[in-house]
Amino acid sequence: MAITASAVVAPSARTVPKGVVPASLVVGGTLISLIGLTWDIQWHSDVGPDTFFTLPHLFLYAGSAISGLASLVVVLLTTAATKRGRQVDSIVGGRAVGVFGRTFAAPVGYLISGVGAALFLVYGLWDQWWHSLYGFDAVIASPPHIGLLLSISITMVGAVMVFAVARDHPWGTYGVVSSSAVLLAFSMVTVIGLEALPNGVVNSITVGAAFFSVMILLMAGNALNRRGGALAVAVAVALLQAVFWWFSPWATEVYANATGLPLRDYADGVPALPNLIPMALVLVAVAAELLHKLPAWIPGALGGVIITACAPLQNMLVHGGGRFPALDRYLATIAAGAVFGALAGMAGRRFGLTLRHLAPAKEKSHA
Repeated sequence: MAITASAVVAPSARTVPKGVVPASLVVGGTLISLIGLTWDIQWHSDVGPDTFFTLPHLFLYAGSAISGLASLVVVLLTTAATKRGRQVDSIVGGRAVGVFGRTFAAPVGYLISGVGAALFLVYGLWDQWWHSLYGFDAVIASPPHIGLLLSISITMVGAVMVFAVARDHPWGTYGVVSSSAVLLAFSMVTVIGLEALPNGVVNSITVGAAFFSVMILLMAGNALNRRGGALAVAVAVALLQAVFWWFSPWATEVYANATGLPLRDYADGVPALPNLIPMALVLVAVAAELLHKLPAWIPGALGGVIITACAPLQNMLVHGGGRFPALDRYLATIAAGAVFGALAGMAGRRFGLTLRHLAPAKEKSHA
């Protein structure tokens, strides 16, 4: 039987939407850094001090390197296109801004993520010097580590900005949800620094967790400007929390056995970083969705109350019992959670509106 050319159906070529590859590399790098962080925190909790060259640290550094290199490539390609007079599509990271006297043209999203990665390199060198001078790190809150955590946070903010530019496209929507979830989970580590505050009647760590959680949830919901945005982020965070709940203790024990180091006698196996993430985020997101037409401080305050009120219950559930905090401390923490939650709600809505303005003009007209 003869086969004619008309009988042959050529497969349709599928092209990757412009901007997806570098954006995916940036958010993928931040996820790798988050994996390294939850592993490293669990190591400090269950095993003890570590050195500069460890496998969890490799994940941290590799993640920032991937995000940084992807950002650098986009900046260099944008600069080359600008100098040749070519039109640069602002869907890739947003409008280009001049850097170093217009020596470079950098899309604003990739500029932020790249700056964070560059700062991570500087703080990484400081951390290496710190280890060579003082040896082991007894705690995670050393000065170089604080800088490292802040620089990774900057990169994660850049990732959210990159996807927010394309929020009217499916890949941009999914990217805002995933990058915001990674940022929220990572931000729980920064609240550990609140332990340095004087002990008082308010649990500052719980209030700090409520502040960041509410702010990022409302920021993502307002950036997407569609129903279910905040809830999608909360569900994504819950999935990360569930995976890390299993991964953190397992990876720590396997790595400790491989290196011949014992676990501490009092290690209880409770995942350190996942336990910092509020389990009531879905309730907060539902409240934010139902109250989205009200002033931002109202769902924000309610979210702060929900998180601070449920935090002791979460600790008792995770540890299989324990003492409930004193009533005055419990009520004072809830009151502080309401105040800071209201502030977080207003800040989150403002940041969300700012992210929406990153979109190209032709897309903003349909928003």
